[in-house]
Amino acid sequence: MSAIDPVTTEIIRCALLQAAEDMNTTLIRSSYTPTIYEAKDCAVALLDHEHNVLGQSSGLPIFLGNLEECTRATERVHGRDVWQPGDVWVLNDSYIGGTHLNDVTVYAPIFSEPAEPDEAPVLIGFAASRAHWIDMGSKDPGGSMDSTSIYQEGLRLGPIKIYEDGEPCDQVHSLIARNVRFPEPTLGDMRAQVACARTGAQRLTEIVGRWGLETVLAARDAVFAQTEQMERQRIAALPDGVYEASGCLDNDGIDLSTPLPVTVRVTVSGDRMAVDLTDCAEQATGPVNCGAAQTVAACRVAYKLLVSGDIPLNGGSFKPLEVVTRPGTMLAAVEPAACQYYYSHLGLIIDLVVKALAAALPDNAAAASYGDSMIVQFTGTDPRSGRPFVSQEATVGGWGAWRTDDGESCLINNVNGSLRDMPVEVLETLFPVRVTHYAIRPDSGGPGRTRGGNGVIREYRFEADQKLSLWWERSTTPAWGLFGGADGAPPLVRLNPGTPRQRTLLKANAVDVRAGDILRCESGGGGGFGPAAERPRAAVVEDVREGLVSDDWARTAYGLV
Repeated sequence: MSAIDPVTTEIIRCALLQAAEDMNTTLIRSSYTPTIYEAKDCAVALLDHEHNVLGQSSGLPIFLGNLEECTRATERVHGRDVWQPGDVWVLNDSYIGGTHLNDVTVYAPIFSEPAEPDEAPVLIGFAASRAHWIDMGSKDPGGSMDSTSIYQEGLRLGPIKIYEDGEPCDQVHSLIARNVRFPEPTLGDMRAQVACARTGAQRLTEIVGRWGLETVLAARDAVFAQTEQMERQRIAALPDGVYEASGCLDNDGIDLSTPLPVTVRVTVSGDRMAVDLTDCAEQATGPVNCGAAQTVAACRVAYKLLVSGDIPLNGGSFKPLEVVTRPGTMLAAVEPAACQYYYSHLGLIIDLVVKALAAALPDNAAAASYGDSMIVQFTGTDPRSGRPFVSQEATVGGWGAWRTDDGESCLINNVNGSLRDMPVEVLETLFPVRVTHYAIRPDSGGPGRTRGGNGVIREYRFEADQKLSLWWERSTTPAWGLFGGADGAPPLVRLNPGTPRQRTLLKANAVDVRAGDILRCESGGGGGFGPAAERPRAAVVEDVREGLVSDDWARTAYGLV
């Protein structure tokens, strides 16, 4: 392969990254459901013909370097010759992609235009996207908080074609439509993902058409080599050794009294890093399991967060990183494990990797965050339209402090990246609920020399009878502090607070609520960094003035009179 100059390499690298962003824009603007077009619960990637990442857009970090597993799995099952122009595939199998069945990956092979009429097109890459479909036909609308088997969680697909030679596979579309509660928006979101794949195909063929396939591949090799070299240099700068941290999930949603332990063991040796997760709870009865591919993705998020966040992601990013799991555990689940809430332990893993390496990277490490997506789900029939609905949203919270600054308040958790909480106006327009209170939760951030970020208080009033489901985590292992910083406050959720009918809930499935009932959700805060006694008096006074810290908490936590 010919040599390539640095300027051309950089131009092609940026063109590939922009192609991925164009794909993401197509998906968001074409989607039917607010889960995608408002919350942006999606991610896209452009891959080369060997399934390596050429460009990945902003989106959910938890899918970092993970979408290519779907194209690899398809090839393992059907062989290399299965890829044909005009075909589009779908896959949502939790044990392959690693996530729950609602996270559906749609992907298509990309072929170059033949130079001569008698020449066969050449496979040059793949375009892939993953997006959350609002319902997969699980035993409860939207998803179940108490599932104990993958067969209760809905339709499991793939790898299977949904378009062949450019034409829709009507039988497969019908199969999907007959197995979900909301066929029109579901198929609409699927077609948005197909449009996303076609945008990726168009962009990559344009890039190859402009520079030629040989030059593009030379630029790819140069970018991958540069990235791998920079990653190895970052790891080599760390002291060799074995670093360890442990924590646990509250429970599996079924047995509410038994925490699920996780130990992260990170080994740094020269320019390589290995993350061992074999010491963790066995596969759980409840839906907190995931496929091994998703655990690998979580470790990649932690690695990028701590070691090399400023180096763009591509096929060379994770060459020096090894992740070891043990089949049959909740981090490498096997059939028929329930996987609906696969992400709770992934956020915990990310924080534990940072905690383990904090001594080696004190300037980069942050205290733990509030850590989980903290899901609130409403389902029922909207009396305004007579139509069924499902609303599922994540709740923002507090992030951990670090050496030089306080943690962020009211920020989405680290597995979700650019995902957003549902705007109040959109929620109230689309669903029979009213948000009566939305504010920062004072005093929830862990005290420290730098303070943990605060969570939020989000209160809903139900405008119609409906069902409520909740999945809130990190009360057993709340956001811990680092280097003498204190823990953040754990989450608190109450139904009809301050009344004789008050119930305190963290996990619940399809609870009946009535019009006029109130749900008050308080998300956790992030951990503090350094001793609270070392926080400057002026900073505490400013916190009180801004309503982030109460007068009482200023006295109790910081000794400020």
